[in-house]
Amino acid sequence: MDIAIVGGLHADARRQAVERLLVTVPGSVALHHDLATAVHGTVVRTVRDATGVLSTGEAPLVDDCACCALREDLMPELERLAASGLTRLAVVELWDSVEPKAMAEVIAAHAHEGMRLSGVITAVDPALLLPCLGNGDDLMEAGLAAAATDQRTVADTWARQLEYAPVLAVADSADADDEDRALLAQLHPTARQVPISGHGDLAGAALAGFDVDAAAAAQHPSCALLPTDADEAGVATLVWHRDRPFHPERLYQALEDLTCAAARSRGRFWLADHPDTLLGWDAAGGALCVESAGPWLASLPDAAWEMVPPVRRAAAALDWHPEHGDCCQHLVFVSPGLDREGLQEVLESCLLTDEEYAAGRDAWQNLPPAFDTLLEV
Repeated sequence: MDIAIVGGLHADARRQAVERLLVTVPGSVALHHDLATAVHGTVVRTVRDATGVLSTGEAPLVDDCACCALREDLMPELERLAASGLTRLAVVELWDSVEPKAMAEVIAAHAHEGMRLSGVITAVDPALLLPCLGNGDDLMEAGLAAAATDQRTVADTWARQLEYAPVLAVADSADADDEDRALLAQLHPTARQVPISGHGDLAGAALAGFDVDAAAAAQHPSCALLPTDADEAGVATLVWHRDRPFHPERLYQALEDLTCAAARSRGRFWLADHPDTLLGWDAAGGALCVESAGPWLASLPDAAWEMVPPVRRAAAALDWHPEHGDCCQHLVFVSPGLDREGLQEVLESCLLTDEEYAAGRDAWQNLPPAFDTLLEV
């Protein structure tokens, strides 16, 4: 039995995509867990096919976490469908704020013989793309939190939903314009866009196969498949690559300007007072997440390289510098109305000066530790 995940905050587009799969793939059923009822202590499961609802049930919360309840209830249901021998495709329709990465990894890790994760799809209404990406509200405020401790925002959740999936099921929206479509293409240029209506082969995309490890690597800051430079319909992508570390205090003081300069920015960066640590940059909706993503390869002993995945070594090779290896700045900013020159000017001003750079690593360690609170050092 093949299993396809369909997710995304754009609920109408998501439901349209699921319905199309049910209609076009014989022997298909859809499973949906409604987490909106979690406040009452349960998660409601619905199983349906193209003719209507087949069954419903409830799963109790696990550790006060709706997503945990989903995980605990989903695999037994998938196993039951696979054992029946009647289901060709099980479509797992995720609730609004559930991210596909977590569910894909659960399914891939626990799938029994005769079960295969065959696709991950995010449904998109292009007209809602920018409003979601610019929404800095907490999921809790929006009524979309998956747990009482859920601290995600609408914008960062939507960005990850969009960028993880190799296939985007695109709704035919009368309100979408060229700018919306250009933004979608630039945010995830490697994605296969399939129209939900018309002649798009959504079924083929759902059954094409999915590599969980490759998808995770494509999102990890050390080897992410970041967008390339682009400029179309008023939307621009700036790729900023430098081989000199940031001054921690100057960068910290510029964070608000940099975070608000684009609808979406992400990548990896190098901080002078943490020279051995690869730092991830992830910003959407005016909020920035900075976190350690482990050491740069240049900071590892040669013997440790054998334990590093090939995709990570390949990414490092592309950035390699004869003096400091893969340590670098590689940031990407995507937005309508992007001020390329102004953004580059701010970024350049945050780098070490020639004098500061020449002072060397011992001197860098004495620079003001402006990021220690963000990094919980």
